[in-house]
Amino acid sequence: MGSMDRWATFDCYGTLIDWNGGIGRELERLFGPDRAASMIHRYHEVEPQVQRENPASSYRHVLTVTLSRLGDVPDDERDALARSLPGWQPFPEVRESLEEARAAGWKLAILSNTDRDFIDASMERIGVPFELAVVASEIGSYKPAHRHWEEFYARTGADRARHVHVAASLFHDIAPACELGLPTIWINRLGEEARPRPNIELRSLSGLTEALDSLVA
Repeated sequence: MGSMDRWATFDCYGTLIDWNGGIGRELERLFGPDRAASMIHRYHEVEPQVQRENPASSYRHVLTVTLSRLGDVPDDERDALARSLPGWQPFPEVRESLEEARAAGWKLAILSNTDRDFIDASMERIGVPFELAVVASEIGSYKPAHRHWEEFYARTGADRARHVHVAASLFHDIAPACELGLPTIWINRLGEEARPRPNIELRSLSGLTEALDSLVA
């Protein structure tokens, strides 16, 4: 792969795939609609703790442990989140936006806090080819640690000056990408306040190619 290539790397869950929707539906099914709303907030707090405690564990294990810390579930439901993940849906504009970026010459990759079987299922749902996917369970590290990006450069030889990172999570993605000096596009799906400031803020992947082109000509 040439050093002149333009690369866009993406987080997957929350950015391309509706992570809150997928988790939320399972929490509602297990704990009822009244408790599900507060539990999704708690989920966002607990999951990074579990990832920090054991960076070498699979995402399947992280999902299961996090769920167990939210509340009691029957034994046959302990892996409910892991079971449901391959069925989680992409956001509606994702496929068209990624196809447009590819047509404009961008190479696409995913840097995800997940496992190979999960990311393969999700990429199939998205339905657009990616050059590669770097997953946590294969590198023994979870974002916001920098290892995903280091692995990406080792595998691609990409030029940092021609690489943009695109993600919805300030904590997992935008902050570490800024630490690495990368231009960032923040997909602010939840209407949050930006800390740190990304280069560009979008509400969805609509307008992605224009935003990418404005950062790397």
